[in-house]
This record gives sequence, C-alpha cells and structure tokens, in this order.
Amino acid sequence: MLYLVSTPIGNLGDISERARQVLQTVDLVACEDTRTSGQLFSLLGIKVTATTPYHEHNADKARPKLIEKLKKGVHIALVSDAGTPLISDPGYKLVRDCYDAGISVTTIPGANAVLSALQLSGLPSDAFYFGGFLPPKSSGRQHMLKNLKTIPATLIVYETPNRLEETLTDILNVMGNRFIAVVREITKKFEEVKRGLVSDLIEDYHLNGIPKGELVLVIERATNTQSEWTEQAIDNLIQETLTNHSVRDTADIVSGISGLHRKTIYNRILKIQNDKE
Repeated sequence: MLYLVSTPIGNLGDISERARQVLQTVDLVACEDTRTSGQLFSLLGIKVTATTPYHEHNADKARPKLIEKLKKGVHIALVSDAGTPLISDPGYKLVRDCYDAGISVTTIPGANAVLSALQLSGLPSDAFYFGGFLPPKSSGRQHMLKNLKTIPATLIVYETPNRLEETLTDILNVMGNRFIAVVREITKKFEEVKRGLVSDLIEDYHLNGIPKGELVLVIERATNTQSEWTEQAIDNLIQETLTNHSVRDTADIVSGISGLHRKTIYNRILKIQNDKE
C-alpha cells in the first residue's frame, strides 16, 4: 500500500491521529526532503522506521525502486515538506505507476494551503482554479496570467515575497483591477490576510514594505462581461456617460453595465479626467 500522508503547514497541532499512526507503522517514508521531514517527525514525537528522498530531481530514478518495494509487500508513506502531497510536487507520477502496477493507494487527508487560503479569502469557493507557482520572469508570468484571465473561477496561485510587487503589477496590467486576497503564514503565529483591489494592495505594500513568509494569492474570478470589455471600450463608455451624468453616477452606471468593480471604474474616470487637464 502507498499512503499519501498530509502533514502540518505550520501549526503542529494539525497533524491527524491517523497520520501519526500510519507514519509510525509503515516500513518506509518517502520524503521531499528527509532533513525537513526528520525535523518535523522529531517535533511531533513520531518515530518512523526509515526514510528515503523522493523529489523532482531524483524522482525518475527513485520511482522504479519504490514500485519494486511496494510489489514486494513493503508499505510506504509519501509526504511533502508540508501539507498535502501531490500539490506542486512529482507525487502524481508515483501514484500513476502504482495503479499501473496494481498497487493500492490511499490518502490521509489533512492541512492544505490552497484550500485554507480559499477559505480565508472571502471569495467565492463554488469553483476555483489552482495555478501553482507563477513563472519567475515577468514575460512568462504575463503569458500565464493571460491564459488564466477569462477562467470563470476564483484563481489561486503561490508566490514568493521578493516577487510580490512585480506579480501584483502584472495582475493589474493583464487582468485589470480585480479584488484579491494575499494570504500568508497560514496556521502560523503571523498568519495574515490582506484583501482589496490589486491597486490598493500594491500601494499598501509600497508604503509599508513586502511581507515575509509563504504567500498564497487568491484572485477574483472573471465574469462573462469582464472578458468582453476592453480598456478602450470602457473608456469610450465612461466618456459617453459623463456627458450627461456626474462622476459618481457614471461610476455606478458603467460598473453595472460592464460588471467591473465600481472602484475600478471610478479610478479610471479620475485618470481620464487627469489626462485631459
């Protein structure tokens, strides 16, 4: 049997009793990093029989050896550095090969940064898309964001603190001024959720500095109307509406027609007016 065991992402109290039992009774634990997992097991007071590395750099060589062990009746648990295995790691290939070899697989559910961030974001959770880590370079990041732009689901991605401001700027330029939640240090002492329009968060981080820790970005979904309205079309509608309405009424009217946030439209109106002066 291959056991997919979830471990805490921060708070050690999130380890389940079932996870403890499995980790202490299996013959071998395959770890993304044996040192990281070893420290975790020590803190949790879990005594494992043996560990072996299994990560993206050695997976192709290690996987056949693990499959052979499983065929011989060895029980193996797979863990990532933190959270649920197979999220942004090569574990799915091991699961696939187990099925091909007729080996049983089961999961030990537990902590997960993606779902936890979605819960904390306050954004709709009926449909969501997880995009993993965004590309490190702006060109690749913008290309990926363009592909995600029209998906009618709440978007979830991982990001590092040193790229946060650049990524938020790319989101603003590619996707528009959407509502977003930046969730960090989930279940840890300095857990924090910052919510607002992308432009507001960019300004906040510029003034107060970039946060530390592990970040999850949860981005407002696209609507059908959002994907149909270009920036030029919005500007044209604003200018037409302003001829007979106040700024406040124009923001309400254009927001209702386009499906975009009222604040997004209001800021656009101010920019148009400033450009004319």
